[in-house]
Amino acid sequence: MTTDAFLADCRARLAFDLLSNTWNAVVLWALRDGPRRPVELRPQIGGISSKVLTQTLRRLQSNGLVERQSYPGAPPRVEYQLTSLGRTLLAPIDAVGAWAFEYGDELMAAREADCAATIRSSSE
Repeated sequence: MTTDAFLADCRARLAFDLLSNTWNAVVLWALRDGPRRPVELRPQIGGISSKVLTQTLRRLQSNGLVERQSYPGAPPRVEYQLTSLGRTLLAPIDAVGAWAFEYGDELMAAREADCAATIRSSSE
């Protein structure tokens, strides 16, 4: 018996696609404690450019995971916060993080071994 759980148009693939982008999960996690301005998110996240952060926030907003709030003034201020749907992803993100914490050393060792094997085979 086969299952159609991972066909191209299935819901599970949609969720995997959302979480497969590194920045999506990182930005969602960074917003877990409440609304943040992009200028606050960048240093909290680290390693993300303004352009990529903006693209990520727009992608999360278009998927209903984040909402944008504009405040008038000079200069105008914008904040982003998780929607109730976005909050539902915090537990799976936390679970993946816990898994990575527990097995990260094994992952790194496997990568290093593979890299060493690739170098050996290319020099032969």
